[in-house]
Amino acid sequence: MYKAKELRDLSIEELETTYHNACKKLFELNNHFKGQKERKKPHEIKHARKDIARLLTIKTQKSL
Repeated sequence: MYKAKELRDLSIEELETTYHNACKKLFELNNHFKGQKERKKPHEIKHARKDIARLLTIKTQKSL
């Protein structure tokens, strides 16, 4: 999980690569859990979505 203070220190290019990595992680988590009836760690999906939102927010703030 990323913290906003850490993300604000990154450049826009680093934010974009971190964003793409977070999207890949969310995709992998969703595909991993689809075949299972019981999810062992469903909170990881929520954390990944919040990380993506946090990244996009800071990227937008930097571009203004």
